[in-house]
Amino acid sequence: MLRVLTLSTLYPDRTRPGFGGFVERQSRALAALPGVEVRVVAPFALPPTRWARRHPAYRALAELPEREMWNGLEVHRPRFATLPMIGGRINPWSLARSVAPLLDSIRVTFPFDVIDAEFFYPDGPAAVRLGARLGVPVSIKARGSDIHLWGAKPACRAKIVAAGRAADGMLAVSAALRDDMIALGLPGERIRVHHTGVDASAFHPRDRAAAKAALGVTGPLVASAGNLIPLKGHALLVDAMRELPGVTLLIAGRGPEREALAARIAGAGLDDRVRLLGALPHDELPGLFAAADVMAAPSASEGLANVWVEAIACGTPIVITDVGGAREVVDRPAAGRLVDRTPAAIAEGIRAVLADPRPQAEVAEAAARFSWERNSAALYEHLAGLVEKHR
Repeated sequence: MLRVLTLSTLYPDRTRPGFGGFVERQSRALAALPGVEVRVVAPFALPPTRWARRHPAYRALAELPEREMWNGLEVHRPRFATLPMIGGRINPWSLARSVAPLLDSIRVTFPFDVIDAEFFYPDGPAAVRLGARLGVPVSIKARGSDIHLWGAKPACRAKIVAAGRAADGMLAVSAALRDDMIALGLPGERIRVHHTGVDASAFHPRDRAAAKAALGVTGPLVASAGNLIPLKGHALLVDAMRELPGVTLLIAGRGPEREALAARIAGAGLDDRVRLLGALPHDELPGLFAAADVMAAPSASEGLANVWVEAIACGTPIVITDVGGAREVVDRPAAGRLVDRTPAAIAEGIRAVLADPRPQAEVAEAAARFSWERNSAALYEHLAGLVEKHR
């Protein structure tokens, strides 16, 4: 029996049903293996004062249950204190301090063998501290922004490097991200590439014309999905639509850039063919991706985005920037195009894909190597190996 304690500040809840959905799907796939039990601890940050928690950004989070069953897994949701604007520096310490009593309690009835931290910062440094306290091995997974964003901040970078050197093992979502981790000072011999999975029962080719009709779209369709933040490049994608007459763009996601994007769309006179859909439940993304002729995501930084693989699995080629593990996904012409991060280059990439449509089955074949079965088997082998070595 392998008992895994998954620690992740990225995990869905009723206020953010799509937040860290890939961590949830990975955890469920791992728990479905014979001889494996999983408990999830999904901490979230709140400011220390009651008046600050009344802010809309925190009010709904403060009302989350401390423990619940979520899609078949027992999930604990402890709070840890953070300070807006400067909390990043102290979050690992605060997280570990808040979670320690909970892990002591969980361990009474669930003597977990390993802590699987699913985001490098602040989860990783906290997990190392907790693992040392409890005498269990620790694995830390890097996903992209945890290395690229937090690793660029000197105070946080030092904590990331120290945690990686102290961890029993590490995972990276792409070979490119592994290289970035090594450049940061992490020991490469303990970093294993662990690609994401995709649910082929949900993400698969469909009748594209029917899928478009369900969305009220005719003609060429570009889809995009992701948080509405500058890093994702939705403003560049909107600007690219100026050069693509007759093409419709649907953007799924929410975030602080929504109002600015809506104004940009209106200012460019694109209201009739560019729509902001808001955050979609994950089970609605297959219909969106299958309807699209292209999925575009001009991010400034990524590890290996799940939406890349999910779109390709639907038979939809992608147009993305050459960041992170992009070349590990777009490894053949049918999968799509890699482009520079400018409106003109994005438009040209979309135009090239539209001009050379590939059969949906040929596109989907490029995602065949990404599966939750393969993902969970590799994760089991990794974690079980750390436990055996620790023993």
